[in-house]
Amino acid sequence: MFSLPAISTWPALRWPWFLIAAIALVLESIALYFQYGMGLEPCIMCIYQRVAVFGIALSALPALVNPHNLIVRLISISGLLVSCIWGLLIALEHVAMQNPDNFMLALSCDIYPNFPEWLQLHTLIPSLFEARGTCGDIDWSLFGFSMPQIMVFIFSCFAVCLTSVLAIRLFNKKTF
Repeated sequence: MFSLPAISTWPALRWPWFLIAAIALVLESIALYFQYGMGLEPCIMCIYQRVAVFGIALSALPALVNPHNLIVRLISISGLLVSCIWGLLIALEHVAMQNPDNFMLALSCDIYPNFPEWLQLHTLIPSLFEARGTCGDIDWSLFGFSMPQIMVFIFSCFAVCLTSVLAIRLFNKKTF
């Protein structure tokens, strides 16, 4: 019978990092299905959240390659935390934009993303990062929750799981 290793050992194993990257890539695939399969155009905030999910996937890669190296794990963990928290903040702002009581916030949606000059993703890969939608529109919902509300849940789950595993490892092993 298969049994999972103790949660405190997970950061030093390869499969949790693979799982994180796989979940992020599945989320990206779902976003592309919504965009190209269902015709739901992403807005600027959607694009920023998409970048945060790519950040989660890319952050998992160093530790996936070498999970036994502490420095490599810390790089992955740092990238994951930054991506999760940034994605959560963007998703919360997006939810606020969709709130009809915040009419002025709905007007603050940019036309072009604010990517750094050296990484203009919307011109390099427009099929993934070009925004064509409006931030205030709610074109799709699941059980009464809009996409940004679902992304708040997803980013929160990533952040809670990551911090929980790290806290357990820290308290059990006294090291990351």
